[in-house]
Amino acid sequence: MYAQIEAGSLVAVLSEQYRYKLGRRASPAEIRSWERSLRILAADLMDAGLESVEALVEYQLPLTSKRADVVLCGRHPKSRKPSYVVVELKQWTSAQLLDDTDDVVTLDGFGERLHPMEQVRRYCIHLTDFVGALGGDPQNVSGVAYLHNATDLDIGSLWRLPETSLSMMFTGQKRGAFQTYLRTRLAPDPAADVADELLTSAIRPSKQLMALAADEVQRREQFVLLDEQQTAYALVMRAIERSYAQNTKEVIVISGGPGSGKSVIALSLLGELSRRGMTALHATGSSAFTKTLRRVAGSRAPRVQGMFKYFNQFVDAAPNGIDVLLCDEAHRLRETSANRYTKAEMRTGKLQVAELIDAARVPVFMLDEHQVVRPGEIGTVQDIRVAARAAGLETRVIELDGQFRCGGSRAYENWVLRLLGLEEGGPIEWEGDESFSLLLAQSPSPMEDRLRSYLTRGYGARMAAGYCWRWSDPIKDGGLVPDVVIGDWQRPWNNKKDTSHAGAPGTPYWATDPAGFEQVGCVYTAQGFEYDYAGVIMGPDLVWRTDRWVAQPDGSRDSAVKRGTVSDFDRAVRNTYKVLLTRGMRGAIVYSTDPETQSLLESLIP
Repeated sequence: MYAQIEAGSLVAVLSEQYRYKLGRRASPAEIRSWERSLRILAADLMDAGLESVEALVEYQLPLTSKRADVVLCGRHPKSRKPSYVVVELKQWTSAQLLDDTDDVVTLDGFGERLHPMEQVRRYCIHLTDFVGALGGDPQNVSGVAYLHNATDLDIGSLWRLPETSLSMMFTGQKRGAFQTYLRTRLAPDPAADVADELLTSAIRPSKQLMALAADEVQRREQFVLLDEQQTAYALVMRAIERSYAQNTKEVIVISGGPGSGKSVIALSLLGELSRRGMTALHATGSSAFTKTLRRVAGSRAPRVQGMFKYFNQFVDAAPNGIDVLLCDEAHRLRETSANRYTKAEMRTGKLQVAELIDAARVPVFMLDEHQVVRPGEIGTVQDIRVAARAAGLETRVIELDGQFRCGGSRAYENWVLRLLGLEEGGPIEWEGDESFSLLLAQSPSPMEDRLRSYLTRGYGARMAAGYCWRWSDPIKDGGLVPDVVIGDWQRPWNNKKDTSHAGAPGTPYWATDPAGFEQVGCVYTAQGFEYDYAGVIMGPDLVWRTDRWVAQPDGSRDSAVKRGTVSDFDRAVRNTYKVLLTRGMRGAIVYSTDPETQSLLESLIP
């Protein structure tokens, strides 16, 4: 880093690597930050006699898109063991703690941010949780927030948050103390091997949502929330306290892409609020997601299952009878809660979103607008704003920028959005990302073989497809009908029943039960879940013709989606494949039954 700074080439190298990794150019603000902050850090290291220490700039935290500004790699001066210091560089000149919180700060003109000490502490915990070389031992890792443009007085209130070994804070005024601290953690010897050990370490499987729901809800927080996730969590908790102290009410929307942590935040809130004795419920519009949460989270305490509801169960709820209602997967909100089984006296015509807002003192909606896959689903930020305004309420929207699914690969997420025309610019060639594997299959058979090989190595894998084949009922006293037929390859859809049938798990458990691999899933059984590797079969409902996508309702067997307009169908089918393509945490394999579409994919996936 030092030589590159002196030669003036560091920023150019970082900019090129940034474009390669993330699929977009670094912003002018990020480039200015590198130019200013890295030069200051390099000077401090030189003055501390630590110029031989290795510095990993913009280090991507495993299985997320979050990046630590710098990770310094060396050996501990006493133990001689590998030692890593995570450094968050802030150019802030002043900041103050937000009232009634101890880990959210405000910046003039820039809104609310997570306290930098809390930010770096969580980065350190995340590293020890997921990097195999660290063995879960926090003794190898320490964290520093370096506000090099500020004085102690400029950030006076931020010192209220106690420092720990994972979260020290220094200002430009304490530059000497910062250098002294670094010398207590890092020896002045060359340490390229220590950096290599971190970079090449095996990444332990992530704490997947379903596997830890029971501990999350019943006992203690299992997930480490990062950056915007923790900020969102803190703001919800503050809204709850304010609702009682000031007798106020507001609507909160947490918006983010696949795997950005919406459900993790929901479960963290549910667990904490439950421990505080407050009335909190979790609701979704997904039968599979809700039933799986009930089974896993209530495995040792059946009463916990009652905390997981559906959106349409609040028709006659008492106003503000619940402290907090956590509406997960809120992109699946429907216009009304009424269906063909609803009693006449319950058919009020009231909007479903209005029912949910009325039911809680603090209604919280988690959504991804690109996951609306059926006509009648109206879960958008604007829909919620309008309903809140009609009730005389303000809406606070929190955007989650992180990416925790797809190996944390922002480049892959961008590739999928561009491929499907959900972002402008058209399809682009996949340039690769070491954190995510994308492959093209020539038919379903080699796709299945590759996915099965992942299973034998201890990973999770599933095959899913567009809803383009008939879906038969299970055979009485028999198995499942192999409806998905492509050439001489055939497999059944997942079991239609909620209970197991002939060894096939019930519908809600296809994504989480190991036996689900033997059936093909669809968007309704995959949405909301994640597995290590995703196989995706694109059918004739969405095909590429010359230079554009063509949605073909005649190629679909989804009667509910086909009832909408052609425009509705087009949006739904694109979002469907976006959901399927973003279920994998480590990789995806894709295949299209349409020759021209397969040719497009061949041109994009080397």
